[in-house]
Amino acid sequence: MILFPSSNWKPTLAIHLSLLVLACTLFVILWRPDLWIWAAGFIFINHLILAVAGLIPRSSLLGPNITRLPEDAARRGEVAITIDDGPDPVVTPLVLDILDRYQAQATFFCIGKLAAQHPDLCRDIILRGHAIENHSLSHQWFFSLLAPWSIRREVHEAQGLLHEISGQTPHFFRPTAGLRNPGLEPVLSRCGLRLCSWSRRGFDTREGNADVVLAKLARNLKGGDILLLHDGNAARTAAGKPVILDVLPRLLEVIEHSNLHSVTLRSALS
Repeated sequence: MILFPSSNWKPTLAIHLSLLVLACTLFVILWRPDLWIWAAGFIFINHLILAVAGLIPRSSLLGPNITRLPEDAARRGEVAITIDDGPDPVVTPLVLDILDRYQAQATFFCIGKLAAQHPDLCRDIILRGHAIENHSLSHQWFFSLLAPWSIRREVHEAQGLLHEISGQTPHFFRPTAGLRNPGLEPVLSRCGLRLCSWSRRGFDTREGNADVVLAKLARNLKGGDILLLHDGNAARTAAGKPVILDVLPRLLEVIEHSNLHSVTLRSALS
């Protein structure tokens, strides 16, 4: 198995246009130095547009971005529960027990350094029928501000760790909070990874009311949805309980009653 295949990166139309703007403004500066302030303004606007695109988690302006399962998976009634920011030694085992109880599969986007601290828990995730994907090495909140070489380190080192620990090569990557910059997609292409965001999120890292989180995830739920929850950094309920532990059983009941079923991303997208 090739862990880091050669890059097949293809810049998006937005990236091509951005490069064209840069080339034109540099030409203007060389041809008419007195217009440098206008050229600088165009460069600033160009960079601002790219920055804003990176702050929209479901945007595909900077590169391919999976926000829903394919149509054939939707027709089969498949949804994907994705669980970020773990593994957590307390919460993740309880999440696994809930998933077992409902015979549901989930995809865990794991942080490389946490996986290295809890390798047995990662292996348990795989043994119980779930999948592990890449959520960066250290989950830096300023991930979208990193230079290309730092992004490469965050992605590559996590990819190697997760492969070594779980025996499974991650197929998908999700950056911290879904935020990124134009330097990410070339790195993902080099690693053979695909960017994956979501169609529904419960904001369960800051919302401790299980009813509110569930409503955001379950209202008008349909086949093809990709749902986002957190076993790490989970908000607490009024009783001090990680909110995912109250939300997940109820969410799985909604999925079951809607004649849907939860699968891993790699199963639905294979």
